Amino acid sequence: MSSILAMPLAAIVTILASVVYLMTGFGVASMRGKHKIDAPAVTGNPEFERAYRVQMNTLEAMPIFLPALWLATIYFSPRVEIVWWLPAVLGVLWIIGRYLYMRGYMVEASKRSTGFLVSLLAQITLMLLTLVGVAMSWPTMTTSV
Repeated sequence: MSSILAMPLAAIVTILASVVYLMTGFGVASMRGKHKIDAPAVTGNPEFERAYRVQMNTLEAMPIFLPALWLATIYFSPRVEIVWWLPAVLGVLWIIGRYLYMRGYMVEASKRSTGFLVSLLAQITLMLLTLVGVAMSWPTMTTSV
């Protein structure tokens, strides 16, 4: 195995993250129907409001997560061959964290912390891998210009 698989794995993780986001949207739609809350209202019942916050919090995290996943895949994976798979694994960890976040938050807002922490740590680590990968590639970028 080599880092050539890093891109397809990142693509699979991206698709899975999109599926998780779609699940949060279905959760909001389900709660709208259950509690008879018509769009565009975003308040009304605590269970609906928690589902809505899960969706919005996931949406807010994705513009940080997705670039970090892809930049780590592009810059880190080819330069640290022994752990070329690490960005994809961290992406899966982010997905697991978002799922735990969703499950916990839907029970009670105070139960969202574990999932939030798991996804946040995965996200931060992806950003660090990106920095490491860019730093490692810097000499080749500056000499070829």
